[in-house]
Amino acid sequence: MSRDYFGFSFITRSTRNASNGNTVALNNPADISVIVIYFLVVLAVGIWAMVRTNRSTVGGFFLAGRSMVWWPIGASLFASNIGSGHFVGLAGSGAAAGIATGGFEWNVLIVIVLLGWIFVPIYIKAGTDMFSGAIFINQALGLNIYVAVIALLLITAVYTVTGGLAAVIYTDTLQTFIMLIGSFILMGFAFNEVGGYARFEELYMQAVPTIKGNFSAECFEPRPDSFHLFRDPVTGDLPWPGMVFGLTIQAIWYFCNDQVIVQRCLSAKNLSHVKGGCVLCGYLKLLPMFLMVFPGMISRILYPDVVACVDPEECQSYCGSSVGCSNIAYPKLVVDLMPNGLRGLMLSVMLASLMSSLTSIFNSASTLFTMDMYTKIRPRAKERELMIAGRLFTLGLIGVSIAWIPVVQTAQSGQLFDYAQSITSYLAPPIAAVFILAIFCKRVNEPGAFYGLMIGLPIGLSRMITEFVYGTGSCANPSDCPTIICGVHYLYFGIILFVLSCIIIIGISLMTKPIEDKHLHRLCWSLRNSTEERVDLEKDDWVGREDNSINEKEPKKEQGFCKKALLCFCGLEESEAPKLSPEEEAELKKQLTDTTEAPLWRKVVNTNAIILLSVAMFCHGFYA
Repeated sequence: MSRDYFGFSFITRSTRNASNGNTVALNNPADISVIVIYFLVVLAVGIWAMVRTNRSTVGGFFLAGRSMVWWPIGASLFASNIGSGHFVGLAGSGAAAGIATGGFEWNVLIVIVLLGWIFVPIYIKAGTDMFSGAIFINQALGLNIYVAVIALLLITAVYTVTGGLAAVIYTDTLQTFIMLIGSFILMGFAFNEVGGYARFEELYMQAVPTIKGNFSAECFEPRPDSFHLFRDPVTGDLPWPGMVFGLTIQAIWYFCNDQVIVQRCLSAKNLSHVKGGCVLCGYLKLLPMFLMVFPGMISRILYPDVVACVDPEECQSYCGSSVGCSNIAYPKLVVDLMPNGLRGLMLSVMLASLMSSLTSIFNSASTLFTMDMYTKIRPRAKERELMIAGRLFTLGLIGVSIAWIPVVQTAQSGQLFDYAQSITSYLAPPIAAVFILAIFCKRVNEPGAFYGLMIGLPIGLSRMITEFVYGTGSCANPSDCPTIICGVHYLYFGIILFVLSCIIIIGISLMTKPIEDKHLHRLCWSLRNSTEERVDLEKDDWVGREDNSINEKEPKKEQGFCKKALLCFCGLEESEAPKLSPEEEAELKKQLTDTTEAPLWRKVVNTNAIILLSVAMFCHGFYA
C-alpha cells in the first residue's frame, strides 16, 4: 500500500503490520523530541564553532586557521564522504546486487594513506547526498520531495554560510557519532530479524519478488556472485579490473585531489595530525559494508516484493520509479523495524549524513569559486568582497541542487550509488591525471594540463549526456543507447579516459616549453624538500594587499543594530587585525608550510598506517 507524492511513495509501516492500515508518520512525541534535540545540539555546536573561530578572514573561514587536531579531522573526512547517498545508495546497491558495492568503501583504505603520506605534504609545502536524503524524508514523513530538499538545503546553508570550515568540521564530528550510533542500532535490529549472519547468507539467495512477469530470471533472482567482491571481468556487474584500477582512479581524484577532502587536511595543526585524521577515517571506512550494505541486503529478504520488484507497474506503485525500488531498502528498514524514539534517531542520522555532505560541498565549492574564479574576474577585490562572494555562491548552489533531482531519479536502473560512481568515472579521470602527473612528473606544463582537460572532459561529458538522453534503462526495459557509446562499463570507461588524458598531457607537454625549476620548488615530488624561494608564475593580486580602507583616517559611522547583527551573523564584523612586520610574516608562512613531525608521533601514525593497509588486504581477501 502506498500514497504517491510527485512520483515518490509513502509506504505503510511494514508488510507484517500492513493489515492495520496505519501509515508510518513521525507524529509521536518520542520521535519528534529526538529530532528537535538533534537540531538544537547541531546548531549549538555550529554557533560555538562560529564564535570560537575568526571567520572574518579568508584563512579563518576557509581553512579554520590551521588549528584542527586529528580526531575531528578524521571524523569530518568520514562524515563529509558518508552522506545520505551512502545510506540510501550503498544499501540499495547491496539489495540489488550483493556485497561488491562495499568494495568502493574498502578501496579507500589504501588511497587515504596516499592522501596523508604523499599528497598533503606537497599541498602544505606549496602553501596552497541531497536527493538521497530527500528519499528518506519522503518515506518517513510523506513530504513533497522538493519541499524536503529545499528545507534541508536551507537549514544546511545557514551554518555553512555563517560558520565557515571550523563550524563544518565540528558539526561533522558530532554527526559522525550520531551516524555510527544510529546505524549500529539498526544493524542489530536487522540481523535479529533474519536470525544472524549465517541465516542471512542463505535467505538473501532466496529473496525474489512474488510478481515476476515474463522477465528472465536474472532480472529478479539474486546474483550467484552476490557474496563476492571480485567479479567476472566481462559479465560481472562490477568487473574486478574496473574495481581494482578504475575505482582507484576515482578514489585518488576524490580523496587526494578534491577540495572537499583536502581542505580538511589543510586545516590540521601539523602533518602528524593530518596523518592521524586520515588513519581514523580509514578505520571508519571499514564500517559501511556492515552498517549499510548488509542491512540493505536484509531489507530485500524482509520485503522482496517491494525492494526487489521487477515489474515496472509494481515498482511505480511502490516507490514511484518504474526502473526499480532498491533505493528505499534502507529507509524501509528504518520505518518498519525501529521503535518510536529510535526511528527519530535514525531520521537524525540521515539528516546528519545529508547535512555533513552538503556543508562540505557548499564550503569547498565556495572556496574554489572565490579563490580560483572570482579573483580572476575581480583581481583587485578586497578580502571583504571575497567573503561575500563565497557566501552568495553557496546560496546559488541550492538552486542547481534542486534542479538536478529528476535526473537522479531514473539513472543507473534506479541505483543511486551506481549513478554517483558512473558520473565520477565520466568526469574525474582527466582531473586525476592532471594532479598525479603534475606532482610526480615536473616536465608536465600548463599547455599539457590545459589540453588534457579540454579534450578529456568533453569525452566524458559526451558519454554522460548520451546516457542522459537515452537513459540507462533496467533489466526489464534495457536502454536503447548505442553500444559503441554505452556498451563499455563505466569503470572501464574511466580507465580508458584516464590513460587517454595522460597520453595527451604528456604528449603536449613534451612538445612545448618546460617550466623552469624556479617555479616548481615544493610543488612536485622531486623538489618537495627544496629550500629555494619559489617564483610564482601568476600571483593573486589580492594576496598580501592591504585594505586601504583600514588605513584611512576617516571617522567611522556608527552602525545600526540590524546591520551589526547581520554582519556578525555572516562573519563580516569589522575588526582590525594587527599589522605584521616582514619578519613576522615570514615566520608565519614558515609555520603554515612546515611538515616536520615529532619522532614519537611519526612512528605512531606510520604504524597505524601499516595496520590499516593490512586490514584492507585481509578484508579484500576474505570476501574475494
